[in-house]
Amino acid sequence: MFLMMQNMEEIQNYLRLALEQRSFLSESVHSQALRLFNGFAEGCPELVVEVFADTLVLYDYSLAGNGPFIESVREWYLERLPWVQTVLWKQRNAALPAQRAGVLIFGEHLATQIEEDGVLYALDLQLNRDASFYLDTRFLRNWLHENMQGKHVLNLFSYTGSLGVAALAGKAKRIVQSDINPRFINLARTSYRLNGFPVSKADFLVEDFFKAVSRFKQGGKLFDCVILDAPFFSQTNAGRVDLLQDSQRLIQKVRPLVAHNGWLIVVNNALFLSGAEFLSNLEQQCAGGYLQIEQMISIPEDICGYSQTEANSYPADPTPFNHPTKIAILKVKRKDFRTAG
Repeated sequence: MFLMMQNMEEIQNYLRLALEQRSFLSESVHSQALRLFNGFAEGCPELVVEVFADTLVLYDYSLAGNGPFIESVREWYLERLPWVQTVLWKQRNAALPAQRAGVLIFGEHLATQIEEDGVLYALDLQLNRDASFYLDTRFLRNWLHENMQGKHVLNLFSYTGSLGVAALAGKAKRIVQSDINPRFINLARTSYRLNGFPVSKADFLVEDFFKAVSRFKQGGKLFDCVILDAPFFSQTNAGRVDLLQDSQRLIQKVRPLVAHNGWLIVVNNALFLSGAEFLSNLEQQCAGGYLQIEQMISIPEDICGYSQTEANSYPADPTPFNHPTKIAILKVKRKDFRTAG
């Protein structure tokens, strides 16, 4: 285990350096969601630390869980962040689902919402191994907030719907949220209610990705923007998703749903897929002239880690992207010039 090769004093030094770099974020942290330590890049690959309002979440990536180490980390942060009310320990590789979802090791009440860019997002920090809200797509939410006014948007693999919520906050005309898990979709509905957005049953689809896309194609439905933020790997009776080996196929599958001059947003978080290879794949997709890479969205520094705190390298170099979560906005042209609506 990696932790056996490090002493606590060394790890605490990494934590201190990371927290110092993020000190400017602490003034408004009480309602926000931020990453305080990215151990994969900042010196301890078995630990990631995030904060959601007043709840600290400790992600333990050790193979068997390391209770004494996590207790030491908890006490270290509580001493420096006295406003933290609750600490949740998530054992990412645990055999028991409850341990992966998270166990309270301090306090009683988990945060149930955060605010970002003036938008409220509902949380269920024990929903699964993740925290129900992905921090790495913060700048993508900003982009959607700023660019989706009056647009029709389809959010595929929507998870808890944060990208769609951001687009709706930016006055999108309609957002369709689609995910196979009803618990995820229900949390998206809660975010709508927090912001006073209307909740229409037709806008929340609990459906397999492949079936939903086929149905939209058969109905001739087009959207101004389609968001493709698929999991790294998944398989159902209808098909398989593999972002490492076969991301191009997904792009080709959903491209027909995008209106003329619309956008296809592609997110690929495959850790072992280099940025150069991902970009090359996109350029191959664009060779026919119907797709164009318009913009690449970076990942916030508090998520990646800072140049001053960098102590580890990722398994695959994400360059020209700044993180293994690689985000590209593609502009779509259509032969038939059809528009959305």
